Amino acid sequence: MNRVDQVFADLKAAGKKALVPYITGGDPKPGMTVELMHTLVESGADIIELGVPFSDPMADGPTIQLACERALEHNTGLKDILAMVKTFREVDEKTPVVLMGYLNPVEVMGYETFAHNCLEAGVDGVLLVDMPPEESVNVAPIFDEKGLKTIYLLAPTTPEKRAKLICEHGSGYLYYVSVKGVTGSAALDIDDVASNLARIRDKTDLPLGVGFGIKDGETAAKVAQVADAVIVGSALVKCIEKQPNDLGAIKSDLSAIIREMRQAMDAN
Repeated sequence: MNRVDQVFADLKAAGKKALVPYITGGDPKPGMTVELMHTLVESGADIIELGVPFSDPMADGPTIQLACERALEHNTGLKDILAMVKTFREVDEKTPVVLMGYLNPVEVMGYETFAHNCLEAGVDGVLLVDMPPEESVNVAPIFDEKGLKTIYLLAPTTPEKRAKLICEHGSGYLYYVSVKGVTGSAALDIDDVASNLARIRDKTDLPLGVGFGIKDGETAAKVAQVADAVIVGSALVKCIEKQPNDLGAIKSDLSAIIREMRQAMDAN
């Protein structure tokens, strides 16, 4: 069983929800990423979304755009990200890792080579923002053959017909964008999220993760009441941005946020 499926099955049996933190690989420095990944797991993370730095992250707000810039300053590329996952796997064989990014670096590497390298490194899933199901007909089977989950985005504005298509083609889990806008957006209407998730659940048995606008234990707990996974990114990346040269301080801040969210989610 794929690690993603196993984690959701285990959490469901335990009556818990998944906590899925995002960080950008190579931010603030490539040598720090693996250690930060371990810190997230030790603090309560169930799945890690690891961002692949890209020069034009169009779906991301200023916080993650700057994270990509910091990583790119060190020439961090897709091969480096895969090497980080491989190093992470030397210690952690259990925690799922999902690569999140954009299509261009994958196209440059080649879909089959990318899928093979993901398998070798220990990657469990891929979320490519600019590869919707309509454009992944020839790609998704290549990923599936290597055991990679193909994760798609849904938004409050996704029409019913397209939501059905996404639900039919997605695997692992679906990522519901809780607010209109880019990553780091502020407003989070939990009633609206609950209503939209109910609409999506009619079309799929896949776990539903919710991201955007989740900043602390309170918002994480509210989302956990209606979703299968809580996804947090910008709140963590801001910790890295605040003190990029102090690994100890970054680890402490990331740990505090994840522990607070884990405790609040489990209390519900």
